Amino acid sequence: MRLHAHLSAHPYPGQLDVLAAAETVLLTYSTAVAAREAASDVVDIRVDSAAPDAGKTVEIDVVYDGEDLAAVGELTGLGERGVIEAHMGTVWTAAFGGFAPGFAYLVAEGDPLEVSRRDSPRTAVPAGSVALAGRFSAVYPRRSPGGWQLIGHTDAPLWDVDRDEPALIRPGDTVRYRAVRELVTLSPETERPTPIHDRTHSLVIDDPGIQSLLQDRGRPGRGDLGVVASGAADQASAEQANRLVGNPGGAAVIESLLGGLSVTARGHHVLALGGAPVPARVEGSLGGRTVTCHAPFALYDGERLTLGVPNTGLRTYLAVRGGIDVPEVLGSRSTDVLSGIGPDPLSAGDGLPVPEIAPGRAVGLPEPPAVALPTPGETVTLRVSPGPRDDWFTPEALETFTSRDWVVSEQSNRVGVRFEKPADDPPLEGPPLERSHEGELASEGVVAGSLQVPHSGVPVLFLADHPVTGGYPVIGVVLPEDLPFAAQLPPGSTVRFTFTDPPHPASDTAGDTP
Repeated sequence: MRLHAHLSAHPYPGQLDVLAAAETVLLTYSTAVAAREAASDVVDIRVDSAAPDAGKTVEIDVVYDGEDLAAVGELTGLGERGVIEAHMGTVWTAAFGGFAPGFAYLVAEGDPLEVSRRDSPRTAVPAGSVALAGRFSAVYPRRSPGGWQLIGHTDAPLWDVDRDEPALIRPGDTVRYRAVRELVTLSPETERPTPIHDRTHSLVIDDPGIQSLLQDRGRPGRGDLGVVASGAADQASAEQANRLVGNPGGAAVIESLLGGLSVTARGHHVLALGGAPVPARVEGSLGGRTVTCHAPFALYDGERLTLGVPNTGLRTYLAVRGGIDVPEVLGSRSTDVLSGIGPDPLSAGDGLPVPEIAPGRAVGLPEPPAVALPTPGETVTLRVSPGPRDDWFTPEALETFTSRDWVVSEQSNRVGVRFEKPADDPPLEGPPLERSHEGELASEGVVAGSLQVPHSGVPVLFLADHPVTGGYPVIGVVLPEDLPFAAQLPPGSTVRFTFTDPPHPASDTAGDTP
């Protein structure tokens, strides 16, 4: 916490985010050069041994009626009344954020209520649930899955994007719980949706297809609040589509999954399609015509554009000259599907306002695709920087990681690319990627491109809407240059990983956690 406070107050050039977790601090930078320069200095930082400056004090009213209160009383030996008194009588400190926007991990001197997680996590924990797990206490800001022990509930508004400070509790704040018999009101379990307005100069959604979202460059630098950057999964293709219509690279675009999107123009527009190439056709009073991807084209008032299904790739980006002018949420128009921040997924009838663009910004010439997508059946290679937890795996596991084909699962989404357990002859006796360490990894910050390995031994590749922290070891990180390519891999694609540098497998004494 002292290191986090120091780096927050004294950032290195190019520093985007400083994210505290259970035992580590994650630093991210705008360029590789800035990251390397910081890395050469940060290991030698000497921070003040005094405690960091305390933040504000937050009081939270709790009705202690949780489903797991009796079980926690047995686990701790305190009984239900003893748990309540210990929870109320403790001064808690917000150590770090993560998991979800507004979710703060609270710690206390002496760990007075240390309990294990539930054996079977709940698929849905109600918003406002007050919970314990390990040495931590927390309040769930919104309805979400979770395996923590529930001891009560509150109506405290943990997260509200309309406040100047959306998170009620930030790292460094002090929290005190107060027992009450009842709560006057209960906060809603879902975020208030961002309205999408209709204007005369706009695009109207006739059919969103399987999933169509608004995306831009996202909202980096808010990891302490549990907010991931999000943004277009294939940033290179989104920026290309913007460039073709003469927009700044960060203007909002429509990200369409597997085609099917249909829009009608109100007013005259210039559009462009980037990313996965799709058959696209315009119909209107002047007749029908086919349009080409990766080149600008006109869509006149009343005409309808319809996208077919891509032959390769997953995500197609539709840019309109002038951008899409919906309200920003925390500085971005991106939809984060994990946390629910930003505009709702597009629906039929939505009108997307398009501002008039200032004259003098040129429309681009046709370009080759920004991302060279694989042909169906081709095995693709993703480059991986090893670590930071490659030493949690045996040498055999690291060899398996790069020597085996991995197949993209249908369970993949914007949170991450999931892989199927490979079919082996003979079958593997254990997980494909075997750990060398026993026990659990303390929660750590993760970045887009992280290859996290759960107990199944099958890696998960984090994409744009990944959680900001995770509790499984990261064997390596896909290079940023390869992430747009990874975001375009459809289910059934075959992938191989290759390390850019030699990994650091566990030593013979790796059974002890470092």
